[in-house]
Parts: sequence; structure tokens; C-alpha cells
Amino acid sequence: MNTRGDLGRVRRFGDNLTTDDVIAGKYKHETNDLDVLARHAMENVRPGFHEEIRPGDFVVAGTNFGCGSSREQAPAVLKHLGIRAVIAETFARIFYRNAINIGLTVLECPTGRIEEDDLLGYDAATNTVEVPARGIELTPSPVPGDLKAIVEAGGLLAYVREEVL
Repeated sequence: MNTRGDLGRVRRFGDNLTTDDVIAGKYKHETNDLDVLARHAMENVRPGFHEEIRPGDFVVAGTNFGCGSSREQAPAVLKHLGIRAVIAETFARIFYRNAINIGLTVLECPTGRIEEDDLLGYDAATNTVEVPARGIELTPSPVPGDLKAIVEAGGLLAYVREEVL
């Protein structure tokens, strides 16, 4: 896999990160403005998270990422911050589907060897996650073709527009 120049920094989290951890409900009820919401992303578990992120970075977590309430703003805030993909061992199904619907890449694979600040690459063509500096190469569970097409289109609405128009 050739990921030179296409690496993003890992922002590592553990298991059972909830949608309320991604964006607290108290902010969601005040506004839907993603610029405002993004300033509060992950603040309950990692204050200042929004200042650490650079476009192309990755969120990597353990099991059950995005559990809790059906908060559509959770994946939307991560995408708005420029997160390239969320990689976790497992996802809560509602988060997974909400991420697909807004065009955020979500990948399931073992994440135990991936560490905070690793430089990581993802090649969609070969479905490979790689940490080149440490010789780690992983193959995420395949995303079904229709869901992959939705993400590649930029989300469900863009996909429907593409298919219908």
C-alpha cells in the first residue's frame, strides 16, 4: 500500500464511547450549527479535542463506538472536523448507519495495536489500514457495496441525487 503523503494522525479512544461523549446533548439542543458543535466535540472525555484535529486525522477506538442515543450530530461533527475515518473494533449500529448516511467512513477491525499519535493510512481501493512506521497492516471488515457507494457519494442524500438525477 502506498500511503506516503496520505497519512493522518491517530486520536485514540477506548471502549463504549457514547454519542454524548462525541457531542453532549446540551449543545445539540442549543444549535445545529456544526461550526459551534465542533468546538465541543469530545470535550467530556478529551477537552481541547477540536484543537488537536487536522483534516485527514483518524479516530480509533475499541468496541461499541457510538453507543447511546441516536444522535445524528455525532458522526456529522466528526466529519465536519475533517476526520477521515473512524476505525473501531465494533460500532453501535445506529452510529454506524448515521455515519454512512452522512458520508463518514467507518471501518471495523482489530485496533489494539494502534496507538495515540500513530501516523495511519487507509487505502479504500485495497481496503487496508496501515501504520507504516510500525509495520502494522490490517484488513477491515468489508463494507457492503451499496453502503460503500453511499459513503463515496458523500452521504445518502448525495447518493440519491446521483442515482435519481
